[in-house]
Amino acid sequence: MSHDSRSPDPAPLSLAEVEVTARTAHAGQTDKAGRPYAEHLRAVAEGVRQRGGDDEQIAAAWLHDAVEDDALTERWLDEAPLSRRTKDIVLALTKRPGEPPEAYAARILATPGARLVKEADLAHNADPARLAVLDEATRARLTEKYTRMRALLGRVGGG
Repeated sequence: MSHDSRSPDPAPLSLAEVEVTARTAHAGQTDKAGRPYAEHLRAVAEGVRQRGGDDEQIAAAWLHDAVEDDALTERWLDEAPLSRRTKDIVLALTKRPGEPPEAYAARILATPGARLVKEADLAHNADPARLAVLDEATRARLTEKYTRMRALLGRVGGG
């Protein structure tokens, strides 16, 4: 199989480049507690690393909310010099409008490497210190949402 007619694929973005891209894309965005959104992305990437995730999963962690939050487009992701696996994980973690949680969880479970990234995302989202600054109704709603997603992913408890 010759690739003479095509130019070689560009070198994939390094993790440092992915981090800069994600931080730039989410610049000015904040989480529900009013903190810079990049803090969440960093925590999820670190959570993936601590759980034994590889560089493709760490890259996906940095980008996991970029398409969903309209920080980057699906076209950008499709054309980006990233591995197919990283792109597939990001797309698996991108919720579609009106999508039932069961369908979302099934897509994550069907995508190699995505569950670990979602577990790191849920762990940071459900961090009691993050939830503590929210009002009671929001805290209760989110706690229920995260517990339900953990159950759908096959993790009834924490972690």
